[in-house]
Amino acid sequence: MSLQVCEIFFSLQGESTRAGMPCAFVRLTGCNLHCRWCDTRYAWDEGRPESIEQILRHVRAFRPRRVEVTGGEPLIQGETLALLKALCDEGYETLLETNGSLDILPVDRRVIRIMDVKCPSSGCHEHNRWDNIPALTARDEVKFVIATAEDYAFARRTVASHHLLGKCPVIFSPAAPALAAEHLAQWILSDRLDVRLGLQLHKIIWPGRDRGV
Repeated sequence: MSLQVCEIFFSLQGESTRAGMPCAFVRLTGCNLHCRWCDTRYAWDEGRPESIEQILRHVRAFRPRRVEVTGGEPLIQGETLALLKALCDEGYETLLETNGSLDILPVDRRVIRIMDVKCPSSGCHEHNRWDNIPALTARDEVKFVIATAEDYAFARRTVASHHLLGKCPVIFSPAAPALAAEHLAQWILSDRLDVRLGLQLHKIIWPGRDRGV
């Protein structure tokens, strides 16, 4: 029972409602989408096989409280579900970052699912799996990466039509360098939209570093 692993490292959460908190990251190899704004393209095909026990040993060495499984797209690998369960069984606060195109229902209910909804400029918005939204709980999070006014309008409509506010935290993140954070912030304020502006904290702390952060 093994997975293709791109990298395992210990850093601060750069995004989500846990931004700034220490976290061990398990980045798995491979993705079923090639989003225009992807900033981890090296994870599309770089990696090595590791058993779940090997991954757990790496994670234990960091002595973390929380662990995030990310990618690429973690759910394209069949053993990811078993890895997530194993991390939960070890007592970690376990997070999954997923692109929202694959079924999240089989994921262990103890896992906090951080799910993207792809906007038009990503080139992948037709792959959004809308059936995932009813499965979200208050523990989960939804993220929109926004590059244009069209993206913002799409995200705002989606939040309203799927009644996301009050269901779970909703994060709007600017796609750098296409959209300045101040512009997205102003749109949110102008519309009195009760969403969280998400910045990539790790890129502010470690500018120029693409891996291990």
